[in-house]
Amino acid sequence: MTAATNDSTEPRQFLLLVEDDLKLGPLMAKVLQASFDVELIADGGKAYERALSGDHDVLVVDRRLPTLDGLSIVRKLRQARVVTPILMLTALGTTADKVDGLDAGANDYLVKPFEYDELLARLRALTRRFDPQGTGLPVGEWTFFPDDACIYSPHIGRILLTPRESALLRLFAENPERTYTREQILRTVFSAEDQPGTVDTYVHYLRRKTDKDVVLTVRRKGYRLGQL
Repeated sequence: MTAATNDSTEPRQFLLLVEDDLKLGPLMAKVLQASFDVELIADGGKAYERALSGDHDVLVVDRRLPTLDGLSIVRKLRQARVVTPILMLTALGTTADKVDGLDAGANDYLVKPFEYDELLARLRALTRRFDPQGTGLPVGEWTFFPDDACIYSPHIGRILLTPRESALLRLFAENPERTYTREQILRTVFSAEDQPGTVDTYVHYLRRKTDKDVVLTVRRKGYRLGQL
């Protein structure tokens, strides 16, 4: 692992590191402190309670943790409408493991062993300053920024989306008057290996992360953009 140098002109942000390895945790915290103010917690349950405050700019969460595992932390935070960007860090690196992490609500997934340069680059991408005055697509009173994979709420601010969530919302937002069948959505957004139920699952994810009215169910037809 190599350490990246810090650009002192960048504003410091607050990072919660959830890692129970007694050697790796303090080492990571030391490296990350060059770019962030770091809080290290080794227990999953305690980390979840701390993250509920929303005080942090970004979370780095190990998957295997005592008390409460990383997937459960991410899932429970999203259910609690905590929108802080989350990078999941773990030794579990199969495609299925990555999908599980992203579907739980993580914004990125990095497999151990890793290079610190890559970790820092991914964290910079997650915490990059967001300008809500840029070009976006209207979704009711909200504004969706597909290039940044995020939606801006006038009530709670920026909400980051996974690539699939963003692609699904983009389809609706670019064609707000059109109703899409599940089969049309599968062909446009997902892969040939996915099943029609995948569409329902990601509509649920979007609603859970944003608002129940972001996507409208059209009975016996499919889905279209809702009104927030």
